[in-house]
Amino acid sequence: MDGPARTTETTPSLDRETIAQFGPHLAYAKDARLDSGVEPDKYVKTHCCFCGQQCGMQLKVKDNLVIGVEPWYEFPFNKGMMCPKGIKRYLQQAHPDRLLHAYEKDTASPGGFKTMAYDAAIRKTAGEIERIQATYGRDAFALLSGASLTTEKTYLMGKFAHMCLRTANIDYNGRLCMVSAGAGNKKAFGIDRAANPWDDILGADVILVSGANIAECAPITTNYVWQAREQGAKVIVVDPRITPIARTCDLFLPVKPGRDTALFNGILHLMIEHDWIDQQFIATHTVGFDAVAAEVREWTPQRTAEVTGIAVKSIEQAAEWWGTAKTSFLCHARGLEHHSHGVQNVLSAINVVLASGRIGRPNCGYATITGQGNGQGGREHGQKCDQLPGGRDLANPEHRGYVAGVWGMDPADLPQPGVDAYEIIRKIDRGEIKGLLSLCFNPVVSLPDNNFVRQALEKLEYYAVIDFFMSESARYATVVLPGSLQEEDEGTVTQTEGRVIRINKAVECPGEARPDWQIIQDIAKALGREQGLAFASPGEMFEELRLASKGGIADYSGISYERIEKNFGVFWPCPSEVPDGVAMPGPQGTPRLFEPGSWNPVAKGAGPFYFPDGKARLNVTAYVGPAEDVDEEFPIILTTGRVVSQFLSGNQTRRIGPLVDHCPEPRIEMHPRLATRLGITDGDWATAESRRGNCTLRASVVTTIRPDTVFIPYHWAGRKSANQLTISAQDPISKIPEYKVCAVRVRKADAPPAYADSLEPQQ
Repeated sequence: MDGPARTTETTPSLDRETIAQFGPHLAYAKDARLDSGVEPDKYVKTHCCFCGQQCGMQLKVKDNLVIGVEPWYEFPFNKGMMCPKGIKRYLQQAHPDRLLHAYEKDTASPGGFKTMAYDAAIRKTAGEIERIQATYGRDAFALLSGASLTTEKTYLMGKFAHMCLRTANIDYNGRLCMVSAGAGNKKAFGIDRAANPWDDILGADVILVSGANIAECAPITTNYVWQAREQGAKVIVVDPRITPIARTCDLFLPVKPGRDTALFNGILHLMIEHDWIDQQFIATHTVGFDAVAAEVREWTPQRTAEVTGIAVKSIEQAAEWWGTAKTSFLCHARGLEHHSHGVQNVLSAINVVLASGRIGRPNCGYATITGQGNGQGGREHGQKCDQLPGGRDLANPEHRGYVAGVWGMDPADLPQPGVDAYEIIRKIDRGEIKGLLSLCFNPVVSLPDNNFVRQALEKLEYYAVIDFFMSESARYATVVLPGSLQEEDEGTVTQTEGRVIRINKAVECPGEARPDWQIIQDIAKALGREQGLAFASPGEMFEELRLASKGGIADYSGISYERIEKNFGVFWPCPSEVPDGVAMPGPQGTPRLFEPGSWNPVAKGAGPFYFPDGKARLNVTAYVGPAEDVDEEFPIILTTGRVVSQFLSGNQTRRIGPLVDHCPEPRIEMHPRLATRLGITDGDWATAESRRGNCTLRASVVTTIRPDTVFIPYHWAGRKSANQLTISAQDPISKIPEYKVCAVRVRKADAPPAYADSLEPQQ
């Protein structure tokens, strides 16, 4: 992990037009790259544009160009530390691929685009929305939004869909990330937020990390775990791969992909058997324990070992360490959640936490590690298909009435809940949805079974994309509108702890690019439906969001930009008023949830959890296997995930030279036993094939993966895409796809793939 040292970096080579656009101070270095080691005009304190940790940093700005990154030591979460992506993130602003104009598909050149005037692109988009809705109905036009946008933009997208277009069909790419955790949190706690600030990790006796490759996906979190270990904490890691964090843990549990519920049921079985549970906490603060105890009774260590592939003694050790600890912290990420039974996995982990009674007090807690930049805030204020601002439910008459009142509209005019992101694609394929607008969502790369996704997008009558690079999905668009990078706008995001923080604008948009929120409002104006969508700034949006969230579970009403700046962020819920006799949240809001005596608008003093009786719910978690298990035809498990130098669909990081240098191509990771059986050696070309597609990549033969499993990172597109293979099975509650397990067969490739020629050294 890169430290906070001051460094001079270089930007990729730029063409003459881009140099002219971005400023005369840029000059070629001897190696034909541009030297950015110049004295900046200013330093702008803001946050990283990538993962949900949202590390604080300072951007160095010269002549309206971000030329480097410096540590921001005072920001309490990362204290100046940054990962490789954070240090190199600034290299994208002046990239020659940056969209500086609007584009439309060039019918005279198949697959090509030509520039068009921005105003013409707005008029065309508005005209097509009007035509499609008039011809086929309001729900025939859909929106797909992003979870790396500011919270103000996500609020605006929900309002644009529900008030302006009045379509039910809006969802976001957080559907691919956090929704199983969110659904599980709501079912168990009544609220969807990490229960603790990360500082609580430091004093935990036992830390259990499940399905979270934190060293590569959330590197600063690794530092918290390592600090706790230095103070004597035991670290348990659950994963089918020996990830970097697992290499330094005290106990590694190599779970067979898709069997997490069985593991946690087995751990709880042993906790109950040995009375390693908090009987008083269970009786006072929970309901449902007896039914859960009955369910896990059959999960003996032997049965758990048979299903999970983990040794009995390791399961027993994990249960003892967790059960007998005085303080503990459990965190998980997509490895637990990316399943067709992801909510069950999450609830089984929460059952282990609640049975221990170690939650709602210092150094005792539970957290989901947010993946996308605003994965938390992006799922709170209205861009989910079933949601209104403040974490309110779109189907709830009381919630509809309140938000409609804030928006100045009739509640009857609000649409009912729509469908999830993948079902939107299915509706496009069936011809039920004819038009689509997407904002910072790259479904051609990020959705499973993406050959089907491509076929569906080709059926659209109109597809408009707002983005800052021409993504793989944008190549299927009718019109592409040039949006904004994070540093070209301002607003708030909510990072992994539940801390609302400020994104500060550093530079103006180049060329004809616009802040995304302005583009959305321009479309509304062109439609003649600009009522409620004429904000002059993100600050105006935030002020309305505060009111719209007031009294909801995700209450931001007591948060202001000034309060955020003064306190290095504010943890929600942070109401602006509470009943007499109840203490207002402190300057930082509510860093730790569920503390005894804490107030919430649902329990109203009855208890710390967000249900009317104030008690948490233990949920029965019957084990269900993967939607697609191995068989004779497809005998190997495929699991997918991330690498440290790339992010999500790679639309940004695959353009940043030093990050590409670190990991230029995906590989098929496999164990030596499997490789020997298949006649494959390290570096050979190998083909993985599922029932949906195939992918030929170099093999990486390692001892750090289960012998029955292969791993492919998912950041690449086209013939290198892991999501050609993955299955579109979804969790019945959260609708998250099952990225983490499907059945494949693997063989040594008959020949290198067509793209291999471009990778080989030139003679």
